[in-house]
Amino acid sequence: MSEHSRKSGRCELNRTQCPPKYKMWTGDQETVYPVRQEGKTFPSAAKTDSSTRLALSPQDPEARKAERKSTQPPAFVNFECPDCGLPVYCSEKHWMDDYESHSEICDTLRQANEDDHDLHSGRYFPEFEYPGPQYEEILVNMTNWDTYLYTRQYNAINEDRSMRQATRLLTYPVTIASIIHELSPYNIRAGGRLTVEGLKSLSALRYNLHPPRSGSGLDIKGLRLSAPPVRIFILGARAESSIPRNVWIQLEYLFTRCRLHLIFIGPESMANRDAEFPLPERTPANPFGGIVEDRLSNYTKITTFVEYYHTMHKANYFQPFDPYFDCFVLFHPGLGHPASVHEWEETLPQLLETKVPVICTGYTDWDMQRDKKWVEEKMAGEVDMLLEPGENIFRSLRWDLNDMDPGDLSCGNWGVWAFRGKRHVHIFHSSLDLSLIALQVRGDYEGLVTPIDSSTTPTSNSRTSRGKSSRYRNACIRAVASLLSLSTS
Repeated sequence: MSEHSRKSGRCELNRTQCPPKYKMWTGDQETVYPVRQEGKTFPSAAKTDSSTRLALSPQDPEARKAERKSTQPPAFVNFECPDCGLPVYCSEKHWMDDYESHSEICDTLRQANEDDHDLHSGRYFPEFEYPGPQYEEILVNMTNWDTYLYTRQYNAINEDRSMRQATRLLTYPVTIASIIHELSPYNIRAGGRLTVEGLKSLSALRYNLHPPRSGSGLDIKGLRLSAPPVRIFILGARAESSIPRNVWIQLEYLFTRCRLHLIFIGPESMANRDAEFPLPERTPANPFGGIVEDRLSNYTKITTFVEYYHTMHKANYFQPFDPYFDCFVLFHPGLGHPASVHEWEETLPQLLETKVPVICTGYTDWDMQRDKKWVEEKMAGEVDMLLEPGENIFRSLRWDLNDMDPGDLSCGNWGVWAFRGKRHVHIFHSSLDLSLIALQVRGDYEGLVTPIDSSTTPTSNSRTSRGKSSRYRNACIRAVASLLSLSTS
């Protein structure tokens, strides 16, 4: 941890003052130890005078503060825990007094600290060597990380730390693939979390992600028309837009017969990358200054926009949208987070308007449930749930530290869920009903025919009735064609 982070932190003991739970005598001094009670609601940090910030979840230590003014002012961190090696207290005395509370996360903090040091150790990282294209005869098993890495023929990873480092990057492309791939581990069986509406949307997308063989080749006789690329919009892109491109190419190797277009959109999509890719000037040909990377491979193209999505949607820059070719992905969007909810209020209705799948991830289950609740309250009755919230099979196995708050641990893409704008479908019982309605509308519009009674429609019991049925069917076809022309004019 940097020197700036150490000075900007706050002592954990001063930030977690709780009501007395039990008392313990240490010499002639009475020490109060906080006790964490699972499954109970702790006082909200918003109601306390001793809080330093809003609690992020019921499990946040900030939510355990007493509803009284603190007698101790916040102190800067100046003592490193000898077990985890991270500075979390202002003195050794406070560390000893609050050891029971700190021990809940001490082992995880040590693991995260060691992983950070491992990245800067200068050792050789064989886990960052990725395999090439996948043979179509060898199917990928996406049951879990182990089966995926084995069937994709990655180098053997025999250490837990190497596994954590490898999954920290691969979690982004593999999380997307685990949902839209035809061999997805999510299904409509009991416990599979996929809904019926989700199966409909993903089946449409998989139709073009796994097209049949067309007999194309490299010579003139092998020329065939190809479908447009499948567009994957990654909104609110931050760190995922700077991931090495050979990591994103792994997504291409799982869909060997289709082309992919990854589109990163967000005001932070090019943060700290100005030296690598200077932002181009906005011109009439490139109004939003998109950075195009089309030389990565023959089947993958990446475009990055430093702009809000709702601005580009208003300009009809990506229209039209097609559920067979488009998909949205939001990595840790914080839809219901108080600090970012205002950035999504205008975007959410636009996403639902497209009727294409929207895949979201979250740091914790509480984080996902908060986002889901906000979406359902904001667009009540206009949302179809495609994938129920739950733990992501291909989440990152590595825990990340917050430099400004060492007690705040997060796991990349811990959970995943998906939704879509509700489709309002009018169902007709038969083609005859549709024809009768069409004739009725046409008659009401032109005033040329009278209402038709279905009981007078001819039957097909004789040659004469079959002839009448044919003339009646032709009249229905002409009426439907006329109705379509009226609706489009």
